[in-house]
Amino acid sequence: MSAADLERRLATLTAVGLADLDEAGAGLLTRVDRKYVLPAVALATLPLTDGARVLEIEGRRTSQYASVYFDTPALASYLGAAHRRRGRYKVRTRTYADSGDCFVEVKTRGARGSTVKLRQPHDGAAHELTDDARRFTTSTLGPARPLDGPLRPTLANRYRRTTLLVDGGRPGAIARTTIDTDLVWVDVETGDERPLGPLVVIETKTGASPSVTDRLLWRHGHRPVRISKYGTGMAVLHPELPLTPWRRVLDRHIEPYERLTAGV
Repeated sequence: MSAADLERRLATLTAVGLADLDEAGAGLLTRVDRKYVLPAVALATLPLTDGARVLEIEGRRTSQYASVYFDTPALASYLGAAHRRRGRYKVRTRTYADSGDCFVEVKTRGARGSTVKLRQPHDGAAHELTDDARRFTTSTLGPARPLDGPLRPTLANRYRRTTLLVDGGRPGAIARTTIDTDLVWVDVETGDERPLGPLVVIETKTGASPSVTDRLLWRHGHRPVRISKYGTGMAVLHPELPLTPWRRVLDRHIEPYERLTAGV
């Protein structure tokens, strides 16, 4: 399915504004995330939009996102994820390119594998953490996750996102489905780029119950995978790093481990 095909399908949906989306999904800052990697052509046959409402901002139903991830010199954030450590975390700025709005976000792991995300508006450059952003990060991480060094930008990415509001899988529950296309990873230090290629990343963000999107994908043979826009991107651009959690998705969807590490 081309971007134009997706746009035509989205045009038939009922729109939801950002304020209503945030109100409906207020409880999803603490949530269960499931991620799927599919060939872009699969969007042509999957009825992902059935019964859904689509986020629309100033007439746009897809938006350009850009993120910059920050890590310590020892890559504590990356290695925490690579080794599946209990206190792992991610720190990033996220820019909504269409509006220019930027936030600093801190993601940690909660109970039973849930994701906890806190954020605040960021008034500095996307590649820099202001003093206020650093205080927010330190406060959010708390004493259980002390930083082992200063945070610096390590990886950037950009992609296009469509956000759907869908049935949460139980009475009265709602969930979000995001469809990300045109993902490109960028090494901040070298400027090297690596596109994901003709693939889409679908994420479901739910409460405890799987959403209708999850059940639809399962019926069509698609299962959740471990993919992280930070972790997988770092593994692709720096294959000398430990990459065990993402090896399966690399082998199956992106680039086989043996070929990726051939020159390491």
